[in-house]
Amino acid sequence: MVIQADTREHKKEWERIQKQFDDIGVQYFRSKLYCGDYQSLDNAKLCIDRKKDLQELCGNVCQQHERFKAELIRAREAGIQLIILCEHGPDIKSVGDVYFWENPRKHKVIWRTINGKKVKTVISDKAVDGCQLYKSLCTIRDRYGVRFEFCTKEETGRRIVKLLS
Repeated sequence: MVIQADTREHKKEWERIQKQFDDIGVQYFRSKLYCGDYQSLDNAKLCIDRKKDLQELCGNVCQQHERFKAELIRAREAGIQLIILCEHGPDIKSVGDVYFWENPRKHKVIWRTINGKKVKTVISDKAVDGCQLYKSLCTIRDRYGVRFEFCTKEETGRRIVKLLS
């Protein structure tokens, strides 16, 4: 198997995954991809879009929605099965686990002193929580045929190879 990796993948992230590919003896080259970050030369109709964690995925789904949606539509119209591989860690193994995720932006509390009294302030009450993100991911899955997979950063290279096999 030869894997094509997108040239727009972040340098540090690519170097980490490149080392994992080297360790397991996978051949690869870098070139701009039509969508996603990784694909096998054996099957151009299957692409993986890697996300570093749920925070990044949440940002794509919520703040960068139009750009993200355009990529989903581009993949669907080209007949490409898109897999979003999120490297969140061992506590998130499926879309169902996302429901229970606590967004640190929503739950971070700062205590301030106002008029001599300590006041509890939440950093961002409007930040998306796990339940909202879960619903969005289910909609994306159903509307665009996207698969969501989850792994740790240490297993990303192996998971990419397995998913593309």
